[in-house]
Amino acid sequence: MLDRDGPVPIYKQVAELIRARIESGELKPGEPVPSEAQLEADYEIARTTARRVARELREQGVAYTIQGEGTFVGEPGIPRAPRKTPLYQKIAEEIAARIRRGDIAPNRPIPSEKALMKEYGVAKVTARQAVAHLREQGWAFTVPYRGTYVSAKDKWPPSPPR
Repeated sequence: MLDRDGPVPIYKQVAELIRARIESGELKPGEPVPSEAQLEADYEIARTTARRVARELREQGVAYTIQGEGTFVGEPGIPRAPRKTPLYQKIAEEIAARIRRGDIAPNRPIPSEKALMKEYGVAKVTARQAVAHLREQGWAFTVPYRGTYVSAKDKWPPSPPR
């Protein structure tokens, strides 16, 4: 599919494939463009190459990026498609569920940002947001230069109603 030995840079080839999906209507205005992690997996490209794909689509005027949310089809201001729960919140919810089940005990470390990046195939900023979300909710606390650990049970948020 991709000509890895040809004269056209890989990021331009991938951007053209995404653009074709946009022009065919497969990706509609306001919908998210595949994430960097998804592009990496689908096309076996480096993260920096995936980043250049988003930049190329922006330069072509077929997509726009919102910091911390992703890249979307169309021009800025186009209403975005209803989003599911943000990925960082899903990751935080899964870690919180592990804590609640006792898989990770109080004062034990939660998975590192690097481990979360590998496990979930996400960018560092997404892993960092997940950890920050756990801290904000009271599930975890961070010790500078040591890591992030599970909070004492009395600091946890109440269990959701069943």
